[in-house]
Amino acid sequence: MKEGTIFAVGSRKTATAKVWLSEGEGKIRINNRDLKEYIRREDLIHKILMPFRITGTTGKYDVKVKVSGGGISGQTDAISLGISKALVEIDESFKATLKNAGLLTRDPREKERMKYGKAKRRKSFQFSKR
Repeated sequence: MKEGTIFAVGSRKTATAKVWLSEGEGKIRINNRDLKEYIRREDLIHKILMPFRITGTTGKYDVKVKVSGGGISGQTDAISLGISKALVEIDESFKATLKNAGLLTRDPREKERMKYGKAKRRKSFQFSKR
């Protein structure tokens, strides 16, 4: 393992998360706020902590995150991906475990663009024959 802090970047939709991982007692700070203060939904907190649970490193590392863009759900996925990438940099043996759990793959789904002549992305205006 390298000395000091490990840096990784995660992204999802339009959200980007810069993640710094260092040895500590498991504190997670997002945009200079505590994890539970920044993200209030339990399911999203669970998603952020998933890489630590799967690798068995809960409480071993402190996490500092700068996240921007997107909404709270996209930001959560971006943070999770960033943490997973940082854990793989720390220990290469985590790669297979995290890959099988689907935590090392960026979700490619994006918002579809508006098309001209349409009401929404795919919805058409009502057709009238006469």
